[in-house]
Amino acid sequence: MKLKKLHLILFGVLIFSTAIISFSCSCSACSQQEELEVPADILKKANGFIISKTGAEFFDKYISPDFVLTKKAGSVYEMAYCFIMPEKTFVDEVIRFTVDSTGSVVKNRGVTGIPDCINNPSLCAFNINEDDARNIAKEYKLESGVIDWKVGFLWDEKLNQYVWHVLSTLYESEGSNGYIGNGKELIIDPNTGLVLKENIWKIR
Repeated sequence: MKLKKLHLILFGVLIFSTAIISFSCSCSACSQQEELEVPADILKKANGFIISKTGAEFFDKYISPDFVLTKKAGSVYEMAYCFIMPEKTFVDEVIRFTVDSTGSVVKNRGVTGIPDCINNPSLCAFNINEDDARNIAKEYKLESGVIDWKVGFLWDEKLNQYVWHVLSTLYESEGSNGYIGNGKELIIDPNTGLVLKENIWKIR
């Protein structure tokens, strides 16, 4: 029970931090369900939107529509795409955005998970794996904490790129008043290894 509550708390911490992160079922983890049929013209325009940021070669190699996670809500389609790099197993993400009935992107509903490879190719190198991220955190003197670090490869909406997120818990307690905890987190660039942010988190 405590572990379950801790997972919920840590999820809240991730949202609270300056790294606003989108969680979802990864493509490789989603069970087979009924697939949504998306009109060809809408799918073509949705594909084109991603290609305008990643380039056609990157799209064809690593990105594909996920018709299980894609949903129709009224007149709009909530598009979902698998982004998987077999040679970098930690890259197993879901791209999400919404298009209207003409296939145009509804930008005020958010665009998540599309790396801007064309304008900034360095954002699509992903040279830093989880072991590297952990080593960088150690070199940065991130405290080991009272439980194991929580490490994740995630999309950061504020930075508009993928990051490694390393969370350290320095104190935690649970009683009649609920969970109390605090610690630190590092946001690491998965392409260069640069520490982009260091934050303190606290829950009372």
